[in-house]
Amino acid sequence: MTLLDRLAADMRLMFRRPPRQQYAALCYRFKKKTGEPEMLLMTSRDTGRWVIPKGWPMSGKLSHEVAAIEAFEEAGVRGTVETEALGSFTYPKVLKDGIKVPCRVQVYALAVTELAKNFKERGERKLEWISFSEAAKRVHEPELRDLILMFQARMADALAAGAPPARSMP
Repeated sequence: MTLLDRLAADMRLMFRRPPRQQYAALCYRFKKKTGEPEMLLMTSRDTGRWVIPKGWPMSGKLSHEVAAIEAFEEAGVRGTVETEALGSFTYPKVLKDGIKVPCRVQVYALAVTELAKNFKERGERKLEWISFSEAAKRVHEPELRDLILMFQARMADALAAGAPPARSMP
């Protein structure tokens, strides 16, 4: 197979294949002093873009459980994960061979209650706790931006209605 034939086959496969599925956690907490909500963003290992923890399906694990596991492995956070997805977004995943394939990422809210000092990908990414508005500015995917802003509005409505925060963090 010539290089041109391989590229043509890869392109056909890329456009024919349904999006690959991943699961992600939108990690949030409330500042102890002010009670303001904030969310966690981290950089990707390859491009340094701002992203949320996400990963591939795991055998024997439900999608929201995968999101929680990825949040711990990639960012060292644990907490209570919602079992119903907030929504999803798509992005072009660049595979090891350089081929881009569409990925659909189902996102679950995770109320952070614990920050670990040691976790699998410690030191491989930059982590920042920031406002939802700032997070929406930093991410590249428009659908993820919309999810962040929708979740921010949901949090504001819950706080206005007097719903207590899940648990305050420093």
